[in-house]
Amino acid sequence: MNSIWILAQADGNSAPSSISSSPVAAEGEATTTVPSSEEAPATPRSAFPPSQFIFLGLMFVLMYLILFRGPRKKQQQHKQMIQALAKNDRIQTIGGIIGTVIDIKDDEITLKIDESNNTKMKIVRSAISRNMSKD
Repeated sequence: MNSIWILAQADGNSAPSSISSSPVAAEGEATTTVPSSEEAPATPRSAFPPSQFIFLGLMFVLMYLILFRGPRKKQQQHKQMIQALAKNDRIQTIGGIIGTVIDIKDDEITLKIDESNNTKMKIVRSAISRNMSKD
């Protein structure tokens, strides 16, 4: 066996090149030469095709809408509801107490809880869960 042939597969983007091999020398070593080409190297392919970039972009938009936009919108609606409170509105607190607004001061609201005993309670605005007279 005087010569060893090496088979190689060329990349689809580059021009086919020939690889030559010289016969095995007396010392038992073979040499292989690849002709150099003057062509520019092929542009590297991206890891993701464009359709996957679009899919990832849509996923980020969906995550934004679910995680950030929804709770912020709900918080703004709650703030507007608290700012729009007026006398004689029926409200429910976070603790489940239902009462009627008697007086509104800066951050303090006085509720009338029981009509027969004339029981009143003072709460802060942030303790209001919902306005039952508007619902």
